Amino acid sequence: MGLDMTLPPRDAARMAAALDTLAQDFGPRCQTGAAIRDQHGHTATWMATQPPDAVVWPETTAEVQRIVRVCAAHQVPVIGFGAGTSLEGHVNAPAGGVCVDFTRMNKVLAVHAADMDCTVQPGVTRKALNAHLRDTGLFFPVDPGADASLGGMASTRASGTNAVRYGTMRDAVLALEAVLPSGEIVRTAQRARKTSAGYDLTRLMVGAEGTLGLITELTLRLHGIPEAMSAATCFFPDVDAACNAAIATLQYGLPVARMELLDALTVRAVNAYSHLSLPEAPLLLLEFHGSEAGVAEQAAAFGDIAAEFGANGFDWTTQAEDRARLWQARHDAYWACHGLRPGLKSMSTDVCVPISELATCVAAAQDRAAGLGFAAPILGHVGDGNFHVLVQVDTDDPAEVARAEAFTGWLANLAIAHGGTCTGEHGVGQGKAKYLERELGCGALSMMRAIKRAVDPDNIMNPGKVFALGND
Repeated sequence: MGLDMTLPPRDAARMAAALDTLAQDFGPRCQTGAAIRDQHGHTATWMATQPPDAVVWPETTAEVQRIVRVCAAHQVPVIGFGAGTSLEGHVNAPAGGVCVDFTRMNKVLAVHAADMDCTVQPGVTRKALNAHLRDTGLFFPVDPGADASLGGMASTRASGTNAVRYGTMRDAVLALEAVLPSGEIVRTAQRARKTSAGYDLTRLMVGAEGTLGLITELTLRLHGIPEAMSAATCFFPDVDAACNAAIATLQYGLPVARMELLDALTVRAVNAYSHLSLPEAPLLLLEFHGSEAGVAEQAAAFGDIAAEFGANGFDWTTQAEDRARLWQARHDAYWACHGLRPGLKSMSTDVCVPISELATCVAAAQDRAAGLGFAAPILGHVGDGNFHVLVQVDTDDPAEVARAEAFTGWLANLAIAHGGTCTGEHGVGQGKAKYLERELGCGALSMMRAIKRAVDPDNIMNPGKVFALGND
């Protein structure tokens, strides 16, 4: 079955009626200016902007409920917006509609230190939450490179550098509150660490990308701040050796908190952007958490493993400022890589494969990109088999855009063929929808469509995302 991103029919009269009601209800917190709309239909990628018809800033769950009920009454699309850092067109509005911007819903509602959990509104960002938690001895570990909103991170099932030890948003969200397309408010679970009560609605909503409802509260699992942390770096003769060292480290059982790969091209970009002087060779950057003696032992053990794969320049440190500088440089890698071809945009794509397939797939991606003439730095969370390729694209050159799109399609299919997924953490949105049928099969997509139709029969919640609604 071909891709048919079915969208609700656009009705100008219905849209005007909905916007008139929202303007009366929200006053200056409902905006229809072109610049505001363009900002909210834009993602941090090369995809074309598809602006909504209006942007509304709610401050409470009741206000979100009011927005959804107005839109449902007029069959107008509703698109959630957090920080606008998504990479697969999640916040685009291909059928127009109302963008719900959660930046004013940014309160930490409760911290239960004894239970190591907290409840927050969706507009709280990961950095703001950790700043709030600093004096409790706890922290929230999921850390995508951007300072994303926690609601957006849950909606896209985000991950980050700490996932190899602490898991992803799938593991971090204990419960959530959401407004369904009908305007009904639901809570998916209590605060208990585990439950066998009914369907797992929490994990149904985590990763649904706003297609089933709008998240208005999250209860999150927290962790104790480690007594000590050590960061280790070492360089390898090639990417294959670096990947195999990463695989061996995991098989050895070292409790790695972070393990990141930067290829030589990425290291060059990071050096220029962050004013570092790292050797321009494939780099593994690791972090260990535990006691002072434990992190020292773990770093030393990794050094022994790395040496077996030809590593050189091995170094490790427990100094907070040194670790912070290295990890900030890693998080800035996306922006650093823009400098490889100034003025152009980056097409950032991610895949995830079983650890045993990592070296093969990374090497194949390097060869393919080079053969197509692309500057395509590779970096990733190799501790869980997830890596990113940032293709530098001249979007004014249709032939180059076509080659870049062909490359990302080839990469997604390569990952699937090796037992992996077309996206480990970016989400599906618009950009990856075409690969889901091959990855999951027709039966799984039919089940997803059945859930979508049951929960959102008028297809108003972020339409045109994740999969083709079509007809089964």
